Amino acid sequence: MTCVAGLGVSGTAVARVLAGRGEPVVVVEAVEGERQLAAAAELAGHGVQVRFGAKELPRGVTRLVTTGWAPHHPLVAAAVEAGVEVVGEVELAWRLRPEHAAPWLALTGTNGKTTVVRMLTAMLLAAGRKTVAVGNVGLPVVQAVGEPYDVLAVELSSFQIHWSSSLAPHAAAILNLAPDHLDWHGSMEEYTAAKARLYERAGTVIYNADDPAVARLAAPYRGAVGFTLRVPRPGELGVVEDLLVDRAFVVDPVEAAEELATLDDVRPFAPHNVANALAAAALARSVGVPSEAVRQGLRDFVPDPHRMTHVERVGEVDYVDDSKATNPHAAAAALSAYPSIVWIAGGQLKGADVEELVRQAAPRLRGAVLIGVDRGRIAEALARHAPNVPVVDIADQDTGVMDRVVTEAARLATPGDTVLLSPAGASLDMFANYPARGEAFARAVRGLGRRT
Repeated sequence: MTCVAGLGVSGTAVARVLAGRGEPVVVVEAVEGERQLAAAAELAGHGVQVRFGAKELPRGVTRLVTTGWAPHHPLVAAAVEAGVEVVGEVELAWRLRPEHAAPWLALTGTNGKTTVVRMLTAMLLAAGRKTVAVGNVGLPVVQAVGEPYDVLAVELSSFQIHWSSSLAPHAAAILNLAPDHLDWHGSMEEYTAAKARLYERAGTVIYNADDPAVARLAAPYRGAVGFTLRVPRPGELGVVEDLLVDRAFVVDPVEAAEELATLDDVRPFAPHNVANALAAAALARSVGVPSEAVRQGLRDFVPDPHRMTHVERVGEVDYVDDSKATNPHAAAAALSAYPSIVWIAGGQLKGADVEELVRQAAPRLRGAVLIGVDRGRIAEALARHAPNVPVVDIADQDTGVMDRVVTEAARLATPGDTVLLSPAGASLDMFANYPARGEAFARAVRGLGRRT
């Protein structure tokens, strides 16, 4: 019997697929909420039992499928102790692939995963390939593997890779590495090791040549393909003046290069988003996508909300929502994209260090408005690295706090500045999630526009 840990979207999909194959399944779920009860009722129709609040592994279980639970979770630890196999939803999906299954183009990284998988999907569709984004975004992989797709664009988190042991994607890319989820993995070394497993059986290894940590992971793999913001060397994709260029997936990488797109095709334009486009292009080129489809895919790509989204211009000041920047590495990318910034920052730093972030951003900062539980740590870093930058500390955590935040930011800004919400921390200390934080910011900005 298989036990599925968790009744989220992936857990429900796993239970439904296994039950459809005639396998006995039990699901354990800690939260007995309205959504969970509805999912349990739906699964009951498939013969799946759901046990709420179970503190022990059900008897007779021979396999535990986890959808993101950490190794130190009591039920997971108990399964390992009892000799029960523990696999993730992604690993299960790989094992359930039918004969002649669609190849996987897999990617991971600390930041940029969803942007890259969306760009990749747009490129594949532009080339006429039947595809879908799956994994950490879009459909659960286990739901997609039985469908007649030509290729799957697979976004993977470190959690998903940790519980995968036999994945062999057609191509695998690691976008970047920075400290994140250390509470789950226990250390940066373990986090990096989880990401690195994606390369172990990949047909083509694709790596960020501008990220030393990623380049080290790719170094043992012969024929690895790099992407860079520099002029590309043979075996790389890169930038030549205003062109995105391929010197890897061409007949003669030493003597030849192929134009893929221009910088104007990358939206929103920022250095890290050019790197995202190159990573997506490398994955697409690994399955023979032509250059014209790469360019068309970039033009068709619609960025997800809260990722450097321009909200409005008020009084010659631009207001940008980058609420998705939930760690310092993501915030650094946004802060590097604008020359003169009033920075709205703070939230839950999850133990991350902000010293280097603030030091690098200091020359661009014209002011800062700090919110959230860990705002004091950012304030201390600003005092060390940007002592002349005016800082407004906002301790309020009520639902209307973003109105005051935006008002204070507007007071600090001058024509030509960008007021940038790029918090460098998670949102759960004040908001339901990062979209709610971004939406509150956008509402406050529009309210400011109506008042001026």
